[in-house]
Amino acid sequence: RLCYYLLVASIIMLSLSSRICVRNSIPRLVQSGSAVRSFSTIAEGVDFDTVAREWRCRWSVEDDKASLVAAQKAFEKSLEQLKQVDGIIKVDRIVCGGCKDFKIITSMPAGAKYDAWAAAKFTPEEEFLEDLENIPGITKIDTQTYTIMPMYP
Repeated sequence: RLCYYLLVASIIMLSLSSRICVRNSIPRLVQSGSAVRSFSTIAEGVDFDTVAREWRCRWSVEDDKASLVAAQKAFEKSLEQLKQVDGIIKVDRIVCGGCKDFKIITSMPAGAKYDAWAAAKFTPEEEFLEDLENIPGITKIDTQTYTIMPMYP
C-alpha cells in the first residue's frame, strides 16, 4: 500500500509541477512478465509510463547545412551533461531533411526522477537552447513535454 500511495503522490506532483497534460490521471500497477510497471491514465484507454522532454529547432541548408552541423555539435556538448541526469531511459535525436527539423527527445519514467529533473529546469536545457540561439540559420527554437507509451511490440 505504501508503494501505491507514493505512486499516487508522484503522479499528483507530476501533474501539478509540469506542463504535460496529465490532469485527472489515475495511477495503477500492471504486471508485465516478471516486472511490475506503473502506469498513469490520462483518459480511458490512454495510459502512459514515460514522460519525454523535447528540444527542437529548424535548421537551414545554407553554407552546406552549417547550422545542422553546429546544432549537432551543441547537442554533443549537452549530451555529456544529460548522461549525468538520474533516471534517463534514453535520448533520441531526430533530423528531418524535408522540413529541416532537429529534435532531441529525452525520456524518463513518470514520477519522482522526472519531477527532480523538472525542478532542475531540465538541465542542461537552458545552456543548449542558448547555444542554438547563437547559431546562424537556426530558427523556431522550442520545447515541449509529453507522455510516451510503447504500443507495439
